[in-house]
Amino acid sequence: MAAPAEPELTDEERLAVARGVAQFNRGLYFECHETLEGVWLSYTGPARDLFQGLIQVSVGFYHLGRGNRTGALSTFKRATGRLAVYPDIYFGFAIAAERARLQALLVSLAGDGIGVPEEPPSWRFDGLPP
Repeated sequence: MAAPAEPELTDEERLAVARGVAQFNRGLYFECHETLEGVWLSYTGPARDLFQGLIQVSVGFYHLGRGNRTGALSTFKRATGRLAVYPDIYFGFAIAAERARLQALLVSLAGDGIGVPEEPPSWRFDGLPP
């Protein structure tokens, strides 16, 4: 199966994705979820699952922050599945690195680890407005 074509976003959608990335990087996972959900709901292109996967990553970290290990595990599993179809670099984002982070979190959450990374997670999308 070929990877979906890169999304063609409006300027408004690109700004919303940039805002969601900034929120994620500040640890505002619920807000990130809300912002990216707006893009996901309006976007009808072939990369729609990318946005849903990112929303699920954000929700997973929100669950972790609230001590909901089961919710985080479930949400990270779904995100991993959504991101699986994308190449290593897609839409200026290091998908392979995100999948690796999610896999490490899944192993930690399924075992005895607490699952919370030592370093706060961050995203970087090349080509988005600052």
